[in-house]
Amino acid sequence: MTEMQSRAGEDVSPATEMKSAVTDFLKEFKGFRADVQKRFETQEERLTMLDRKTFTPARPVLSASIEVGAPHQKAFAAYLRSGDDDALRGLELDSKAMSSAVNSDGGYLVDPETAATIKSVLQSGASIRKIANVVSVEATSFDVLIDHSDIGHGWATETGSVSETGTPSIDRITIALHELSALPKASQRLLDDSAFDIEGWLSERIADKFARAEAAAFVNGDGVDKPTGFLTHGTVANDSWSWGNLGYVATGVDGDFNDATEIIDLVYALGAQYRGNASFVMNSKTAGAVRKLKDADGRFLWSDGLAAGEPARLLGYPVLVAEDMPDIATGADAIAFGDFGSGYTVAERPDLRILRDPFSAKPHVLFYATKRVGGDVSDFAAIKLLRFAVS
Repeated sequence: MTEMQSRAGEDVSPATEMKSAVTDFLKEFKGFRADVQKRFETQEERLTMLDRKTFTPARPVLSASIEVGAPHQKAFAAYLRSGDDDALRGLELDSKAMSSAVNSDGGYLVDPETAATIKSVLQSGASIRKIANVVSVEATSFDVLIDHSDIGHGWATETGSVSETGTPSIDRITIALHELSALPKASQRLLDDSAFDIEGWLSERIADKFARAEAAAFVNGDGVDKPTGFLTHGTVANDSWSWGNLGYVATGVDGDFNDATEIIDLVYALGAQYRGNASFVMNSKTAGAVRKLKDADGRFLWSDGLAAGEPARLLGYPVLVAEDMPDIATGADAIAFGDFGSGYTVAERPDLRILRDPFSAKPHVLFYATKRVGGDVSDFAAIKLLRFAVS
């Protein structure tokens, strides 16, 4: 019974009653809080004792005890070795990993690890792909919209009328995707050998073939069932350059350098908006000749990368050594300089497909690998050439 109830018969003011009620509430709340705090402490002690009893040191995990992505790896290996596609058909298609999508012609998407290996080799090769704009598409072509003109403009006064200005024109460049294929083969006896790394071998063979074929096409491809190389487009002297052609700077000497100034002229033939991301492209023989060039003070124009893996630099710009560039010769465009990220676009489908053929080359098994890729110049103002000619 509260103090207020004990004095129910007395004449107690409302303020006194309220004060008494608040005092009682505070006493009860303090007791409740102390009880909760005690329960929490008890529970914490029990959990600590339980953790100590159940704690065991972490054991090292053996690599053989965990097989990441094992179902698909085993299914794909079984298909490559023996043509058994039952396991591939039974796998569920997962959006996070290409698994058992079946083509109408019986081909299968390469598993993620094999595809990643091939992609890494393609990226590391001496190809225009390393500095070009690379896009993934799901269609049969890729369109690049180029606004290479400028809208009109004018100065207006407070009270004067504004005249109509011109409108820009937009060009559409369509880059068709072409099928690139490779056909490595292996004997069935070799495939039956469990010690033979079929996926690693297949990755290396396909990657090497694709990398060399792509690199050549991006430079010299004629566009017939293959990408269009940037050197196959028309060329004009840079002073009379027009859209649809690549501008060139002549050395002034047939098949040779005049002096180091031609390379400087080449650099400044490129627009200032492109020079920040520009690179030189040449083959090894040309690079060997360029390394010997010096400026008027006797300093070499060529400098090696400051760290391992960094490209060499010429006049401060990176150099890509692409063996498909022509050698120095009379009339040859042996050195290219430009912003290839803007000037050249590589379009490709992200999937790589493999079809196993055990019949066409008995006793060998053929592996027909295909991918779709295209490439073409997307900005003719972004690439300039050095021509080894008088004019």
